[in-house]
Amino acid sequence: MAKRREKNILVALDIGNSKIAAVVGEIHEDGKLEIVGFGSHPSKGLKRGVVVHIDATIASIQRAVEEAELMTGYRIHSAYTGIAGNHIQGLNSHGIVAIKAQEVTEVDIERVLDAAKAVAIPADQQILHVLPQEFIIDSQRGIREPIGMSGVRLESRVHMVVGSVSAAQNIIKCVERCGLDVADIILEQVASSYAVLTDDEKELGVALVDMGGGTCDIAVYVDGAIVHTAVIPIAGDQVTNDVAVALRIPTPIAEELKRQYACTEAKLGDDADEFLPALPAMERLSKQISRRMLAQVVEPRYEELLALVQAELIRAGVFELISAGVVLTGGSAKMPGLIALAEDCLQVPVRLGVPLHTEGIQAIVSDPIYATGVGLLHYGLKHQHSGSQHAPRETKGLFGRMRQWFQGQF
Repeated sequence: MAKRREKNILVALDIGNSKIAAVVGEIHEDGKLEIVGFGSHPSKGLKRGVVVHIDATIASIQRAVEEAELMTGYRIHSAYTGIAGNHIQGLNSHGIVAIKAQEVTEVDIERVLDAAKAVAIPADQQILHVLPQEFIIDSQRGIREPIGMSGVRLESRVHMVVGSVSAAQNIIKCVERCGLDVADIILEQVASSYAVLTDDEKELGVALVDMGGGTCDIAVYVDGAIVHTAVIPIAGDQVTNDVAVALRIPTPIAEELKRQYACTEAKLGDDADEFLPALPAMERLSKQISRRMLAQVVEPRYEELLALVQAELIRAGVFELISAGVVLTGGSAKMPGLIALAEDCLQVPVRLGVPLHTEGIQAIVSDPIYATGVGLLHYGLKHQHSGSQHAPRETKGLFGRMRQWFQGQF
């Protein structure tokens, strides 16, 4: 079938530690997003969100994109790409400017956001996102859209996301060497929040915890705006490693056992002490493993991870603000019994986050493992026609300079 390119097609590229997924969405005339295809391939070149093997990462991206093109018949030229890793840091900032014409214009918004960005950051770091929380005009707080309002002094409170320049450069290099343009780079937990959180949750106060393979990414919303982001460098891969070490089995077998049979102890049934059926790869091992043995390894690691999440929220001073509780998403959040364990550990409401407001392939729209990919599409849908600085990114910052740099080098 000849591949074709359509203007109403968006593509997301979720470059994770365990998998690389290309998700294709079609925008209907009524503005709704439908997932029409996807491709997924195991990720071999990343560790904790950072590219450690460029050729392996390029190969995985190519395979995922080829699968997506084969499924949809569309020719993919560009993609919205996610970024994560423990090099990511978040901080809140504040800017103040005088309103020139006594009425707020787009220029005033740009000036006050520039003022908020005037903070000292290390030379190897760059601003990835500038996320407005609120605007203040002459001490009147809580303003979301200040353009056209009258006043003398304009203030902005923003949340800035800072990351490693080299980490982002390596992601761009991998994508562009696959023949694709990077439409934009988005922090993965910010992207996931577009897919799994409701407006009511963001207003009440909610913590999104994206449990991936290499990192656990946190984004906290209060009063409809993001107030805190963080990355915990422990996630599903560490659980797999614990299973491999405790049961003395190879890591690939440990991963397969975790995916098929692992759960928390609360989910154990009457067959907890029966030995699990041997996987094909276990035929050479003279070892029998029960569901209880597996749960006794898995549950303590999840308890530790949840304790680290709670400690981070308390340290940031936002734990008391999350009235809507915690939303868990990502592949490692699918562990049976995890929601009940999280509610017991955190003592707040907890739910599993699956993509919302999306139509199409059921395997995608109902699976938290693809929350980031679907969220990237929603981000693209919202901001593709917006030239406003309200978009949660630094429009002329990191990405623009990187594009110039690559054009000069390659």
